[in-house]
Amino acid sequence: MDKKFLYYILKRAILAVVTIFLVITITFFIMNFIPGGPFMSEKSVTPETLAALNAKFGLDKPPLEQYFNYLKGAVRFDFGPSMKMDGRMVTDVILEGFATSAKMGLMAAACALTLGLVFGALAAVYHNKLIDRIIMVVSTAFVAMPSFIVATLLLWLLCVEAKVFPANGQAAGGLVLPIVSLMLYPMAYTIRLTRSSMLDVLGQDYIRTARAKGVAPSKVLFKHALKNAVTPVITYAGPMIAFILTGSLVVERIFAVPGLGKYFVSSIINRDYTMIMGTTIFLAIIVVVMMLLSDILYKLFDPRVDLS
Repeated sequence: MDKKFLYYILKRAILAVVTIFLVITITFFIMNFIPGGPFMSEKSVTPETLAALNAKFGLDKPPLEQYFNYLKGAVRFDFGPSMKMDGRMVTDVILEGFATSAKMGLMAAACALTLGLVFGALAAVYHNKLIDRIIMVVSTAFVAMPSFIVATLLLWLLCVEAKVFPANGQAAGGLVLPIVSLMLYPMAYTIRLTRSSMLDVLGQDYIRTARAKGVAPSKVLFKHALKNAVTPVITYAGPMIAFILTGSLVVERIFAVPGLGKYFVSSIINRDYTMIMGTTIFLAIIVVVMMLLSDILYKLFDPRVDLS
């Protein structure tokens, strides 16, 4: 690695840390200034009990003191105890739920990238032919449909009506439909990205030269064209994985998957402030880290990229 590349990585890493710090700060003060409190919905809470609960979680201190105390913990990845789940630390709950979310999300991302590259290359090779038009129509439809709409349709068609798959994400085969729901949009976007990039590459002089020299069509496609067309997909892969992991929360709720979404949605309903803040910060870290890795990989795959 040259010094310029190392400086670029350092600069992006510092920017990532600053971004996460801003997310922590904004999230904390938004939660602090929301009217009411996490214990206002409790039945028959006396002023004495409310004061004791506020003291237990440090809510009786001035906002700035609460902020600095929270910041000290967040730096150590300690988001404190949950306000609604007795005896459970937010970090433990997040890691427990994320184990399922990560497995589901990474499988969806792998399927989206693989199928997106295959169908995108196929559409480019058969440009303006029937197969290209079918692929583009289908991919456009999937791009236009949010994952939670797709999830609801799949739940109704394949769980309620056809009864092919279980509606409960904890049952055998229960993760199939959530994975499909999460992969369709990024797969469709990858198809369009790959097709566009492949068409550009296939029109380059070195591709025409390779064909004129009698190089096998499969070698032209995979060794020359696809290798150079995949760079934009790599750039999209980082944000796409982050999008799947953070966008899986609603889909998990629809299919009753015991992932991070289950705890995040319930924490919003129950106004579990520490759980909301911890989950938001954790997901923000994932997004920032994946964006950083995407930028680094982009440079590694394409040395021509100007880092200035």
